[in-house]
Amino acid sequence: MRSYAEIHAIAADRKGGARALDAMLTRPKPPEMLEATGDDRWLAMMARCLFQAGFNWKVVEGKWPGFEAAFEGFDPARVAHYADAAMDRLLSDKGIVRNGAKIQAVIENAVFLTELASEQGSAARVFARWPAADYTGLLALLGKRGARLGGATGQRFLRNMGVDSFILTADVTARLIAEGVVGKPPSSQRDMAAVQAAFDTWRNQSGRSLTEISRTLAMSVGA
Repeated sequence: MRSYAEIHAIAADRKGGARALDAMLTRPKPPEMLEATGDDRWLAMMARCLFQAGFNWKVVEGKWPGFEAAFEGFDPARVAHYADAAMDRLLSDKGIVRNGAKIQAVIENAVFLTELASEQGSAARVFARWPAADYTGLLALLGKRGARLGGATGQRFLRNMGVDSFILTADVTARLIAEGVVGKPPSSQRDMAAVQAAFDTWRNQSGRSLTEISRTLAMSVGA
């Protein structure tokens, strides 16, 4: 497995130099900023990412004000108690994408967030304080207790909120395979443990965040 410095050099050569590459690297938000973010914004981003999954992103973006109105600002305590009447209302609302399974997932994720808040004071605190060295554990939590938040959807949710994260895109996965970290797109717990270990090694070598390393890996391969 190459060092982070070697992979950074490959990406820099493709992107016009180290300074140009570093200007392109996304950085995570500070934990205190994440913790100060209301749980309604975490639910809203969960909803946005799961509705975008397998669908036209521009349609979801264009309808987003309608989603905010239909889900009453995404207050988890309110949405968690949506019953049949609320579901009927949402399914007839032309201001949103009327996908019953995804609407139900938003309601279930509201329950998930209220449970986290009950356990830790706020869901935001859980996400903000989760250690980067166990990022795959956070992904496992989303996959186990969240609704439709496994795989890329959960990863994009965390990245979009500013959590220190990696996303296993095709380009990142190609670099991981090229470095011998995994032999195929990671799917098992063993694969994910190997990916976490590789990112931890690169993090310790460079002092950079998971987010920066993930972007570097992607740009060492893709456009």
